[in-house]
Amino acid sequence: MHPVRVSIPSFRSENNSMEKGFTVFKIDVLMNGRQHTIEKRYSEFHALHKMLKKSIKPPEMPSKHVRNWVPKVLEQRRQGLEFYLQTIIMENEVLPKIFLDFLNIRHFPSVPKTESCGSFDTESEESSKLSHQPVMLFLRDPYLLPSAHDTFSNVVIEGVIHGVFYPDLQPRAFSCDWTSTTYLY
Repeated sequence: MHPVRVSIPSFRSENNSMEKGFTVFKIDVLMNGRQHTIEKRYSEFHALHKMLKKSIKPPEMPSKHVRNWVPKVLEQRRQGLEFYLQTIIMENEVLPKIFLDFLNIRHFPSVPKTESCGSFDTESEESSKLSHQPVMLFLRDPYLLPSAHDTFSNVVIEGVIHGVFYPDLQPRAFSCDWTSTTYLY
């Protein structure tokens, strides 16, 4: 499941003297515990749909031709647009950049399921992934006990590893070949 959730809780009508009235849909976007609100007209949803068709198979859009002044019809359109956005999120492991831009999301994981963080500010998907470089290199695993043929094993490291990972086990006898004394730790 994506860390993005969207809902369209409401809409409002705008009347402009320059053009005929239109409806604005309020979209709540919740991502990683942070919420922001945007407003979009149906024409912006329609433009998004046309661009998404170039990269994915988006779900069906609510009808373009409706009577914008009928509240029941506007409520059906609101529900349809909310379902449209939610379906895109559910059906796509990687959300297209155009969709994230539509929702005003600037930074989003470039790998599904937030395995790695990246930014969509660059065009190349490869360049948007973080690169991970080793900080330290061990020639052998430092957390493994010394091999049995190691005559001078590190008693301190062995004791710490034993205490941390096997605290319920009884200590074992440790002997060095260079003395005849047996040490218990």
